[in-house]
Amino acid sequence: QVQLVESGGGLVQPGGSLRLSCAASGRIFSIYTMGWYRQTPGKQRDLVATISSGGSTNYADSVKGRFTISRDGAKNTVYLQMNSLKPEDTAVYYCNALGFYEAGRGHLDAWGQGTLVTVSS
Repeated sequence: QVQLVESGGGLVQPGGSLRLSCAASGRIFSIYTMGWYRQTPGKQRDLVATISSGGSTNYADSVKGRFTISRDGAKNTVYLQMNSLKPEDTAVYYCNALGFYEAGRGHLDAWGQGTLVTVSS
């Protein structure tokens, strides 16, 4: 199996910064895309940012210029640097990894357990 372990969430004041981390481990052959999504109660899970194995990034319009996604391929770890945080950024943030299981066991689509980010004064 594969596990994604997130860390770095918490309470921050508007205008502040947080850095989320997500490490993937287990029977992984390769990961081609890692990303962050967020969800608030009663709403669907929305894309925040993704990054490919080649370093190509994609951001939701609402976070462009404020959030930066990066990854360490050797460690199967993805980061999300969040600056200029706003109350509307409050959500549970989930990490996602797309790739392949080792030993030809097929396609990988794994999620972390989520980490809560609260932006409030």
